[in-house]
Amino acid sequence: MSNIKNFGISAGVLLVNTMLCYQTQAQNIQPDSLRKQLDKLVASKEAADQQVLNSRLKTLSASNKEIEMTIAAQYYYRIKNTKSSDSLFEVMVVKFPKGIQARSKEQQAIFEIKSLPEMEIAYANWIKKFPPESFPALPLGEDRVSYDYVRSQLASRYAAAKNTAKAIYYGNLLEADFWKGNGYGGLGEAFYKAGDLNNALIYTKKAMESAASFTDGKKGKSGAANFAASGYAGLTGTYAKLLYEQKKYNEALKYIELAIKSSPQPRADFNYRYAQILVALNRNQEAFDRMDAAVKSGKATQEMSDLFKVLYVKVKGSNTGLDTYQADIRKGIVEGIQKRLVKEIVNEPAAGFTLTDLQGNKVSLSDFKGKVVILDFWATWCGPCKASFPAMQMAVDKYKADPNVKFLFIHTWERAENPTEDARAYLASTKYTFQVLMDNKDPETKTNKVVSSYKVYGIPAKFVIDQKGNIRFKLTGFDGSKEAAVDEISMMIDMAKASI
Repeated sequence: MSNIKNFGISAGVLLVNTMLCYQTQAQNIQPDSLRKQLDKLVASKEAADQQVLNSRLKTLSASNKEIEMTIAAQYYYRIKNTKSSDSLFEVMVVKFPKGIQARSKEQQAIFEIKSLPEMEIAYANWIKKFPPESFPALPLGEDRVSYDYVRSQLASRYAAAKNTAKAIYYGNLLEADFWKGNGYGGLGEAFYKAGDLNNALIYTKKAMESAASFTDGKKGKSGAANFAASGYAGLTGTYAKLLYEQKKYNEALKYIELAIKSSPQPRADFNYRYAQILVALNRNQEAFDRMDAAVKSGKATQEMSDLFKVLYVKVKGSNTGLDTYQADIRKGIVEGIQKRLVKEIVNEPAAGFTLTDLQGNKVSLSDFKGKVVILDFWATWCGPCKASFPAMQMAVDKYKADPNVKFLFIHTWERAENPTEDARAYLASTKYTFQVLMDNKDPETKTNKVVSSYKVYGIPAKFVIDQKGNIRFKLTGFDGSKEAAVDEISMMIDMAKASI
């Protein structure tokens, strides 16, 4: 339900950068100057500059200040020296037992506790060992978010367990001003899933109002402030959804219009929610116009397509002409995709690789020379990856009899302790007939080599490789109907075949 449930990762990065800036200033080092110097050295291809960079990082690594060691660890990671980066983080935990890295390590251990009472005890001991007041109080509570992560987890878990009193208690402990929208939103979602619509509405509204207080630069334009403001549209859309479910249609209409107005990009889910509310208010023509536009964009979900058909009958009086109308729409979508793909085609050598599939077989890209190969980078924790799979299964089925087309689904960026078992269990729980290859972290470098070699920065990421081993198309994410997605992949395959 919450539209910012993945902000935790971004918030963690934001917290580190803000803390670095604060502590570095406190130690009379110029952070901007230092980072600019290091950035310049990282970007340089001159051997002399690389020697200077290594020397600077070595000096920072030997520092007696955690902040300087942290900067070194971050830049080692940037230059793909993950072994040195990981080693430095491990050293800091021992060298600074009351520092940020030690605090973070013990925090992660709390999240792994299954029992709620035990988690509460661990939280109390952790906060006693690392009291918030021993860390700098930043303007928007940036450092307090570390504590709020745990409080939010306790609140949401208690909401799921239907212990409302404790859920509210921990929810009300949130301190980080810039992160309250995320924390309250997560709690609202937990209440919603537990069937407590009243508290879901209360905390989603608190989340929305918290985010609203940061919009239009009301609390400045720092990274933390911008982060908080960015959640406003999603939270407002969620609030409108809850009002709709409680049959408060006029109020829901007000907030979905605010969500649409404040969203930086058009959102199909907002249009769908808007149409639903309009239907409830018997404004069928307006709702039809919304769904008509969504279907014509090629980004309509199955829910939207179904609502479109219902509205067509309501507005036209019958389903006469519906099939012809839909056929014309599909033709327009296909023509639009073709025009776009002509502009997006590339010609770059595809990086070779050899990986192991779920049956333990070694599979190399070179095994499929002379074929068009579609790579799909994914992970079991990736929602958009799994959302794209019904469409990808349709594509796999469409080409299963074509010996010159091969689909490979590469599991990467694992989070589970045993990623192969994790992927195997997921596939076993579905009906997908995918050939899955495992791009697990290298034990030495701690990187997922294949996904890195394809310069992937977000998943799902798909690549269409022609018969000569050249990448012809790249796409990231998933947004659209299954049919439009299959049309797009099919056109890419046809164009890759024709490129020889």
